[in-house]
Amino acid sequence: MTTPTTLLRAEALYDTGRFAQAGELVAQHLASEPEDAEALVLLARCHHRAEKYQAALEAVDGALRAEPELLMAWLMRVQILLELRRFQEAETAARYSVRLAPQYWGTHYALGTALAQFAEHARTPARTVEAYEAARAAVSLAPEEDAAHFLVGLTAQRRGDHATAQRAYEAALRLNPQSSEAHNNLSLLQLRRRWFRRGAWTQAAEGFVASAALDLQDRKARYNLEAMAWNTVAGARWVALVGFVASAVAIVAIPGRATWADAAVPLLVGGAVILGAWTGWAVWMARRVPPRLRRPLLLVARNCRPVLFMAGAVGLLGLYSLASLALWSFDSGVVSGFGTPLFWGVIITYWVSRSALNRRAPKD
Repeated sequence: MTTPTTLLRAEALYDTGRFAQAGELVAQHLASEPEDAEALVLLARCHHRAEKYQAALEAVDGALRAEPELLMAWLMRVQILLELRRFQEAETAARYSVRLAPQYWGTHYALGTALAQFAEHARTPARTVEAYEAARAAVSLAPEEDAAHFLVGLTAQRRGDHATAQRAYEAALRLNPQSSEAHNNLSLLQLRRRWFRRGAWTQAAEGFVASAALDLQDRKARYNLEAMAWNTVAGARWVALVGFVASAVAIVAIPGRATWADAAVPLLVGGAVILGAWTGWAVWMARRVPPRLRRPLLLVARNCRPVLFMAGAVGLLGLYSLASLALWSFDSGVVSGFGTPLFWGVIITYWVSRSALNRRAPKD
């Protein structure tokens, strides 16, 4: 014989992340009380967390048959339908929940979420605008809820209103500094201004690092860090190409059968250009990437093949430039025979690794 204590134990197990055990206890309770709507909603929540979305939908529909106006059941149904990508039905359920409880922020939040996902899937700007208004309604009813502020930021960002989006994300982080999604999206906004605002690139990197650290399962922040690492290495290709040209010009400037004295000036000028270019790039990167960010970026880079291949191509071309100066007295055909493939290797690697990096992007 089950008692309300069984459901309390199930709730406690659910709160600690033991969803399967919680579901088993709820199922025991439902064996004797099959019409208990709240228990059916809890079972739906357990199935939802276990990613058994069809079973979750069956449980929540059973709850609504038992109690057609149970608000928590309608809100749970919205979440499940969104996971099943049944956006139209999720929108309908969310609108009904708003009619049931127009003064509860959660119903407007559910409607805004459903509309935002539907708009992203169907590319319908009108739904994005309505999602933004629903998110603002949720904030007006519950200004202390960070999720509502985040939804305002997300919908504003999709509308191109980046100033409003930034304020919303900052508000969400003031209420919940542990919000990995807010850190990630705010960093994306800062990254857009990296060419126009000093320190924006560094702030964006810090946000991505914070987001990745707060949610180890979040692929978005990790991918954004991989993209930043790849762009950093890819940017160095211009320095390597400058060195390649400088070394080629220096070798051409050396007359045939030249002595060390004849070759000294071209070699020194070429070497100075190469070292100056790499030194300038290193100083710039040292200022751009503070010590606290170097380790996270290196850890991400060493596990990302597009970054490693791009770094390898750039590094080999940079070494070739110095080696060609050091081996100036060797046959020029032999030296240039290595340089031409390395030059084209950087260009080809850039496009191939960029394509490979794009394929690593999270689908959502």
